[in-house]
Amino acid sequence: MLIADIAHRAKVSPATVSRVINQPHLVAPDRLARVQAVMAAVNYTPTPLHRRRGPKSRLAAPKKIAVWFVGAKKTSSLNWFQDQMLQVQSSNERQRVDLSVLFTDTPEDLPRPLADRQVDGVIIQGMEPTPAALQQLEGLPHVWFMTRRTANYPGDFVEPDNDLNGQLAADYLHSRGHKTLAVVSIDPAYSAIAWRVKSFGDRARELGLTVHNILGKPRPGVGYLDPSPLHEESDSLVRRLMQTSPRPTGLYLPVDHFCGSFFRAMRLAGLKSERDFEAVLGNYNPVIYHNLDHLPAVLNINLSTLVRKVVDHLVWRIENPSMQGRVGLTVAPSLITPDQAKLLTF
Repeated sequence: MLIADIAHRAKVSPATVSRVINQPHLVAPDRLARVQAVMAAVNYTPTPLHRRRGPKSRLAAPKKIAVWFVGAKKTSSLNWFQDQMLQVQSSNERQRVDLSVLFTDTPEDLPRPLADRQVDGVIIQGMEPTPAALQQLEGLPHVWFMTRRTANYPGDFVEPDNDLNGQLAADYLHSRGHKTLAVVSIDPAYSAIAWRVKSFGDRARELGLTVHNILGKPRPGVGYLDPSPLHEESDSLVRRLMQTSPRPTGLYLPVDHFCGSFFRAMRLAGLKSERDFEAVLGNYNPVIYHNLDHLPAVLNINLSTLVRKVVDHLVWRIENPSMQGRVGLTVAPSLITPDQAKLLTF
């Protein structure tokens, strides 16, 4: 019996039958069971690999990569990278990697697996390693991931498009008819916030809007990998917002980890969303977002795409060690309006 006949009986494509035979780990369980049931019913036995015509496919050896969380203690809140990696691997059979996760309390310390070259490459996340630590990585492919890097970081990077984030937020509030805007955030020293704040302000002024910066105090040395809401600082930001004249009606919060605390302070001050203000967030975390007292517009940084890009790029660096030049990749955010947010399922 031909593969096409089995595919017809199992109501799948011939390609799915081929994967069941050659790479069953890539097939959804229900389809795998259906195809295998048909094969058993018709007594179909695949031809041994060494007797098949044509080239013999072979899975590439997995790449040993590490994710290094710099300036962080091991915590379950950082499991998001492994969760995203599982999605990347299941959708790309060529992207076979053995993943390890490493932590150091400070940016000076280099994890032993990296110092001893026990991995093929490393993704760096969190605080920026010191120049001395980076020097020890020389010869080991590495890529900076996400935000917080400085402009002086010397290596490859994959990160959200922070400039576009601020621009889209200003465009959205302008389209909603707001004339006076404010960008509100704790810790302006966080590099992603600084980029988004500047981009938002530049774009708002291009559109002829008035924009105010209502920012918290810098907190040098904070890693930001597991930030906690600062209720007192949110109260202070709201007081400053209310003292601004005319009071801004369009608000941009470039990061989301403090927005629950901030909206709570707004509510206690007697300010109500839609009536007194409209906000747009610069990051979309479903856990945070769906615990808010209202659903504002939000910019999704597209984390799954970012993870796919950083893994792809690190594998490329591992496979092309002699390629010269620094490479920087950004992923554009997607705007989710309040109406669109109501239709999302989780």
